[in-house]
Amino acid sequence: MDESHVIYVRTFGGFSLRYNDSELSFGNQSESQMVQLLQLLLHYRKQGVSRDLAKATLFADRDVDDVSHSIRNIIYNLRKKLRELGLPESQYVVKKGGVYFWCDDIAVSEDAAEFEEAFDLAMECADEERRSELLTSACYMYSGRFLAGNESSIWIVQEAERYRDIFADCITELADLLREAHRYKQLLEVSTYASKVEPFSEWEILTLEALGRLGRFGETESFYRKTVDAYVKEYGGRTNSYVREFINRIGLKLVVGHESLEEIQRKIANPEDYDRKGYYCSLPVFQEIYRMTERMMERSGEKIFLMLCTILDSKGNPMREGSRLEKLSERLRDTIIDSVRHTDTITRYGKGQYLVLLINTTEEDCSVVSKRISSHFINEGQRTSLGYSVSNIVVANYNTKSK
Repeated sequence: MDESHVIYVRTFGGFSLRYNDSELSFGNQSESQMVQLLQLLLHYRKQGVSRDLAKATLFADRDVDDVSHSIRNIIYNLRKKLRELGLPESQYVVKKGGVYFWCDDIAVSEDAAEFEEAFDLAMECADEERRSELLTSACYMYSGRFLAGNESSIWIVQEAERYRDIFADCITELADLLREAHRYKQLLEVSTYASKVEPFSEWEILTLEALGRLGRFGETESFYRKTVDAYVKEYGGRTNSYVREFINRIGLKLVVGHESLEEIQRKIANPEDYDRKGYYCSLPVFQEIYRMTERMMERSGEKIFLMLCTILDSKGNPMREGSRLEKLSERLRDTIIDSVRHTDTITRYGKGQYLVLLINTTEEDCSVVSKRISSHFINEGQRTSLGYSVSNIVVANYNTKSK
């Protein structure tokens, strides 16, 4: 291929063109109809662009009196612009059997096509070492979402998802090979790169695995915490079901160094908790405590209650929105922590709602606790109040055999 007559197209992470070592800039026309048509022609250069696809991309739902005439005008402006940018004289766009094609006299090298070809070649390779090399090369060809920042067209969204899936397959296949070969340093590099170009795709789980396998235990816990915090922030809190599932999945890959029992106990203990009454934790941790408590009840016979505290407005309805609700929620959290026992567990469930797990208590004691919380929370003249729901945790004895 004569490189002097090749137009290089970047579609991953955005859109840019290069010809004769020069960037072709469309300036404020970068999102115009002629650029949209150019993207279609360069990407579908083998099969061509049908009139229907061109119409859907260029005009969307708008009514156009003469579609063919409008497309011809766009092609005319595109040809004029490409000549101005320094491309050699050509038709650039040709029509064959009602389908639009990019011309044959100016070759195209597109990153997306090369990435897909590299992945296909790797998957056809029987030799694992060679396949690992090819997959590594392919994965670094993917540098971001297909035509990122220009997801207005259905075809772009569909292609972006398709390339994202290919990239995921590429990383997954490569990770399996690297794991089998105990090449964890490379696994760390690849997974870190994957998380960079496709954020929040759970590649951090591979990174945590690689860190643990490399014995870099000092980094595993801090990486775990930073990752969880990032997902919590991105998806709207720990109450989000996806976030809870992700925390569980990535937690299974968390490995720490070899230590003595005394060192472990000193590390996992939190002396600050002993200065407060109730134990406040995140919802996922609360769920695990709840489930473990259910198991323990099968033998201990303790009475355990689950209490829901809800902030109510002046009309007795649950408060759901507003900056004042957030301030009241923070005050209610501190009030509950100071109003229950050290063995009781608290978590925030929703806006203005808190769950309390009351261990080894009675229904009468629950009433005492709710009154104590209300007396500490409600000030004179305060129009908001608290609502309570209490449920006795009953565990069926699955080990009992029928007689």
